Amino acid sequence: MEKAGRKLLVAQELLTHRHFDDAVSRAYYAAFHAAQAALLAEGQQPETHKGVVTLFGLLLVKPGKVDRSCGRTLANLKDSRETGDYEALSFIDEEAAKTAVAAAKTFCDVIENYLKQNGYLAG
Repeated sequence: MEKAGRKLLVAQELLTHRHFDDAVSRAYYAAFHAAQAALLAEGQQPETHKGVVTLFGLLLVKPGKVDRSCGRTLANLKDSRETGDYEALSFIDEEAAKTAVAAAKTFCDVIENYLKQNGYLAG
């Protein structure tokens, strides 16, 4: 979760400096690392980004351990990151970047609470 927190801080700094594609990328990585922490708590260590998204849905969303919106947030952030990082023309504007950073923060907060409530993280 520490790594997720660092990525979220960088995302917020990039947003402040109007680096929207990069802010979205770091926002995704904040959520990605939080999802990895939750999956590690479940005894899983997927090797790919797609694996993290898939296992997160199967092991945490589907059984109701976290809200369904978390699964959508993680998948949407992944898609947005790929658009910003790989597309020749990115249409990520300030509003999209603000939305992504806010969504990543909410996601990280939910995962941190889940980890604390289940004794995986000191409260």
